Amino acid sequence: MTDDTWMDEATCWEFLRGQELGRLGYHLVDEVHIVPVNYVVDGQRLIFRTTPGSKLLGLVMHSDVAFEIDGMHGEGAAWSVLARGRARILEGEEKREAEALPLRPWTGGAKFTIVAIDVESVSGRRMELTNREAQDG
Repeated sequence: MTDDTWMDEATCWEFLRGQELGRLGYHLVDEVHIVPVNYVVDGQRLIFRTTPGSKLLGLVMHSDVAFEIDGMHGEGAAWSVLARGRARILEGEEKREAEALPLRPWTGGAKFTIVAIDVESVSGRRMELTNREAQDG
């Protein structure tokens, strides 16, 4: 594999805006959990809906979170973006404004709690994938 190509912040945000499913990493008690969430970008923050449960409890107890997306460019290249920040439940006017965002839940059930991740840092890279057949041969 050749050297990774690190992306600038603007490019990372472009990738974040171009997706709607990512993985949220959060703490709950003494464990780290990673769960898929669908989201939308709003300025410099990520917005998603959730229901009461372990994810919401973890976010309330420890607001530090990580959020990751990745994908492929054809067969020979991949990319990954990691955002780190603090999660908080939106209320009042912020919640009303977020309800107007084009956030489309992928699963059924009422998800009345809206969470924002205020992103503090974002990084990303592009990678050329190795030719596995050449390695195995």
